[in-house]
Amino acid sequence: MLFKMTMGLGIWVLAAQQVHARSCAPREDVVKRLAETYGETRRGIGIARQGAVMEVYASDQTGSWTITVTLPDGITCLVASGQSYEAMAEALPPNA
Repeated sequence: MLFKMTMGLGIWVLAAQQVHARSCAPREDVVKRLAETYGETRRGIGIARQGAVMEVYASDQTGSWTITVTLPDGITCLVASGQSYEAMAEALPPNA
């Protein structure tokens, strides 16, 4: 499962680099717009291939969420968005 998620994120990073001009902007502009327009704040972060950073933004009030990838040059690309965000804190499975 973790391998599939890592591969998926790698594909997202590559896709973000390819669509750079369509849904990308300087990170500070993207973060500001997500906060002001959708009330979203950062809820999670991860490091991807080639120095990219994946972030999840969400709003408790509206349930909207957005996944972004920030490339090493500081440009942030929107990867996915949707509704019905729920924060979860599941326990790790016991060690076998």
